[in-house]
Amino acid sequence: MGKRILVVDDEKLIVKGIRFSLEQEGMEVDCAYDGEEALEYAKTCEYDLVLLDVMLPKLDGFQVCQQIREFSDMPVVMLTAKSEDMDKILGLEYGADDYITKPFNILEVKARIKAIMRRTSKRKEPSGGPVLVKGSLKIDCESRRVFIGEREINLTAKEFDVLELLAMNPNKVYSRENLLNLVWGYDYPGDARTVDVHIRRLREKIEMNPSEPKYVHTKWGVGYYFQD
Repeated sequence: MGKRILVVDDEKLIVKGIRFSLEQEGMEVDCAYDGEEALEYAKTCEYDLVLLDVMLPKLDGFQVCQQIREFSDMPVVMLTAKSEDMDKILGLEYGADDYITKPFNILEVKARIKAIMRRTSKRKEPSGGPVLVKGSLKIDCESRRVFIGEREINLTAKEFDVLELLAMNPNKVYSRENLLNLVWGYDYPGDARTVDVHIRRLREKIEMNPSEPKYVHTKWGVGYYFQD
C-alpha cells in the first residue's frame, strides 16, 4: 500500500506486534514510546495515520492528539484500555478520528486502519469543488480551507467533511445516523454521539455565538442542517 504509519505505545511488545503486522501489509512503520517522542515524529513527517495509545509517559495520548491537531489533520486512532464511553468521547473531543479498545484483535486494527486510509485517500483527491460563500463564511471545497471574513478557521478533516456536506445541501436535515454513515462511512463502528461532538466543536469554531448558531442548526428530534 506504500502508506506510512506512526505507532505510539509504551508497551514495546504491543508496538512490536503491530509493527510486524502492518509491515506485512507493505506499510512503512515508525514507532514512539512516549508522548514527547510521538510529537517529534509527527512534526517531522506527514503520516497517513497515527495509532496512539492514551496512557503514555511524559504526555498522555489526549495531549499528543490535541497538539497534533494544531498543525495537522492526519488521521489519529486512539488506543484505550478503558471501555467507558466518556473515555472514547474524550478522545474525539481532542480531535481523534476513531478509537480502538484494548485488548484488541490485530485483524480488527488492520481493517480499521485500511478503512480510514481509504476514506482519507478519497478526501485528498482534487475535487475541483466550488467555493461556497455564506454570509461571512467562505468554504473552499478544493483546498479544504474555511474562512470567516479574512480569518482562516482551522478545522480537522472530519469537521470540514461535516460542514461541507451540510453547506452543499442547505436546509436539508440530516439525522445523526445519516451523517455518521456519510462522513465516517458505513463500516465505522462508533455511535451517533461522535456526530454531536464534532457539531459542537464545529460551532465553537465558526459561530459567533455557538448557543445561537447562524449556520449549523439543530432540528430537535431529527438532526442537523445548514441554514442558507
